[in-house]
Amino acid sequence: MVVLGLTGSIGMGKSTAAELFRRLGVPVYDADAEIHRLLAPGGRAVPLVGKAFPGVVHAGQVDRDALGKRVFADSKALAKLEAILHPMARTAQQRFLAMARRRHAPVVVLDIPLLFETGGEANCDAVVVVTAPRFLQDLRVLRRPGMTPEKLAGIRARQMPDGEKRRRADFVVHTGDGRRRTLDSLAAVIKLVTPS
Repeated sequence: MVVLGLTGSIGMGKSTAAELFRRLGVPVYDADAEIHRLLAPGGRAVPLVGKAFPGVVHAGQVDRDALGKRVFADSKALAKLEAILHPMARTAQQRFLAMARRRHAPVVVLDIPLLFETGGEANCDAVVVVTAPRFLQDLRVLRRPGMTPEKLAGIRARQMPDGEKRRRADFVVHTGDGRRRTLDSLAAVIKLVTPS
């Protein structure tokens, strides 16, 4: 089974690429969705996050806005949060891979925003990086509710630069030319990596 890592900076089209991989029949592990589950009502991380960050749990779930305000500009607080969430997300990822192996999936995708930043590429056979021109990235991200240029600058500061991600990638997929071109590029990647 070939494990493809999928990553890219904020607003580069990673969620769209993951959706298109699914359309092409490739199982996708979504690290962001797993974090959302961990912080939702009944999520395994809720009690630990509540203990580490008093006041962020309401009605049995983590208030993501309140938590974000606590960790956004505080690297120590962010590291404390990641120490809680990352091991749980890795466990879920291992379960996903085990299930895919049992189902004899020829190719799977690990959709992980901070793949390079966390050393996750070591668990992949190849890495796909999605990219787009900076003006398009800004346009996409600043349309999101609650996003500001300052917040975007803070997120960029924590992410590896796009150029470095592209340099380290096995495959670079440009998402600025529309979904059809992106789909064709991803299909070509799958064809190249699928064992014959």
